[in-house]
Formats: sequence, C-alpha cells, structure tokens
Amino acid sequence: MDLAQLLHDSSDDILATANLAVERTHLKNYIRDGKEHTHQRLKALFVLTTRAVKERNLGPMIAHAETIARERFAAGYDLAEVQTAFNVLEEAMWTRIVQSVPPSEYSQALGLVSTVLGAGKDALARTYVTLASKSHAGSLNLHSLFAGSEGV
Repeated sequence: MDLAQLLHDSSDDILATANLAVERTHLKNYIRDGKEHTHQRLKALFVLTTRAVKERNLGPMIAHAETIARERFAAGYDLAEVQTAFNVLEEAMWTRIVQSVPPSEYSQALGLVSTVLGAGKDALARTYVTLASKSHAGSLNLHSLFAGSEGV
C-alpha cells in the first residue's frame, strides 16, 4: 500500500470530512474567515502532510506550523482553535486509512500520519508559547477602578 497515493486519491473526501468537522466545532475565527478560507487552509495542511508522508521529511510541515502559529497568534486566534484544525484533519485521514488499508498495515499508516501532524502540532504549540511569553498584558489600573469609592 502506498499511503501517499491513498491520501492523494482520497483528498476530496478527506477534506470534505475535515471541513464539516471544523464547521461543527463553531470556532469563532474560522467562522469569521469563512468556509472557503478554512478549506484552503485545511488543503494546505493536507498537502504538506501527504508530502511529508511521501518524502519522509518533516521540515516543511514544521516550518508551516511555525508560520501559521505566528500569523494566527497575531490575528488573535486561540491556540485551541488552530490545534482543532490539525485534529479534525488527522481524524479524517485516520478514518480513510481504516476504511482502505488492511488491519496489518494500520500501525505504519496511522503512525506516519500521526507523526507528521504531531510534529506540526508540537511546532505550533511551541511557537504559540514562545509568542505568548513575550507578550505582556497591560496592568490593571486600580486607581480608575476605585476612583468613585472615596468617602464611602
């Protein structure tokens, strides 16, 4: 079984399933951006996953995850929203694999997909944490909060 070919041949079904899953989660920023934008993002992630499976190279996936982490962080996305996009794609790929390959090949096929997307999720989370640790919330101005309470 050629996993990369299976994923390529099933791309329309996998992406349709992943898109429906994102819609069901009601992620505020993905709703705001619209279905077509979400589809293009999932498609890019899918293409990188398939490429990494075929080439056995995680570099492009990690670079992409770091880039989208910076972009989504700057746009105010919650890390959980972006992780969900990875997760629904992984679930859709797993479903197709289980439907299409013999059980004796599950461990290799599922392991490859999970390794690629896991590396992406790890890079995404590490980049988010780094960005969040450099970002400081403004301090609360207690004087303004209690200014009307003098003499009470």
